[in-house]
Amino acid sequence: MRYFSFDISETIKERWSPKSFSTDPVEYEDVLAVLEAARYAPSCFNEQPWEFYIAFDEEELELVRQSINDRNRLWADKAPVLIVASSRPSFRKNEKANRWADFDTGTAWGYLSLEAHRRGLITHAMGGFSRKKLKELLGYEEERNFLAIIALGRIGDKQELNEIFIEDESPRERKSLDEIMIRIKDIGGE
Repeated sequence: MRYFSFDISETIKERWSPKSFSTDPVEYEDVLAVLEAARYAPSCFNEQPWEFYIAFDEEELELVRQSINDRNRLWADKAPVLIVASSRPSFRKNEKANRWADFDTGTAWGYLSLEAHRRGLITHAMGGFSRKKLKELLGYEEERNFLAIIALGRIGDKQELNEIFIEDESPRERKSLDEIMIRIKDIGGE
């Protein structure tokens, strides 16, 4: 069965993850607002296992940049804000493992990215960084899962990107609904 596009929020359809960041500053209130959006994400038992570490001034930014791999630094160094997304791997109420913590934190990141887009900002989450080095740099003792570093800022001129990124610097095609939806009755069995 072939499905077609449906009328969904333009904010969802238009959001993408550019690498061409402007060095223009972001208002601190906008940073707080995107984090406010993340606060509203659903989570298992309302645990809200996420924490977001904000690098806003040059000293904080340089600290976080040290953990980012060289290829990502070619574009991420221009972002005026870096946000480290992390999850707490156990429930606070009983210290048992929370196997949904990363899933729930991913949902919070999604809310954050949508609010950023609504405010005319761009985000790009990256996994290319050293979790061990970041933990050392932050001096963090408590058990945390450092999941991603999110660059936040304004769109810049893609021609200022390193040439290895320019060709792919546009919204990417999304899989069709047919490719991501599987009816349970259509698998296995009779």
